[in-house]
Amino acid sequence: MNRLIAAAILMATSSWPIAAQEMGYGESEFINSCALCHGVRGKGDGPLATELRTAPSDLSLLSERNGDEFPYQLVLAIIDGRYIVPGHGERDMPVWGREFSLSDARLFGAEDGAAVTQERVRQLARYIETLQK
Repeated sequence: MNRLIAAAILMATSSWPIAAQEMGYGESEFINSCALCHGVRGKGDGPLATELRTAPSDLSLLSERNGDEFPYQLVLAIIDGRYIVPGHGERDMPVWGREFSLSDARLFGAEDGAAVTQERVRQLARYIETLQK
């Protein structure tokens, strides 16, 4: 099953500007989905940061702000849309779980697409964990 999911992610991401083969899946997801606002290192300094109503969070400080423990479950919930970040107002940050699931369902069907989406969100959260100071 893990190989199936990994293969599915590779297929889903093979057309991205930065290929997942050159870096980890989580990093590739981050560069392609988050870096425009949060910046390449997650500091909140992406090229679109100044265009937003609320400045993007410095994702490298998540552990520091949470008693030196990475809030993995909260990060998952923010990415997949279960938790709305108050500073985002009406939801400026895309609900990546929903965005991923639409494309994954088209590529892999409903059941396999859901598994691929969950793995993409997990990989993205794990990569954000590596950005911690």
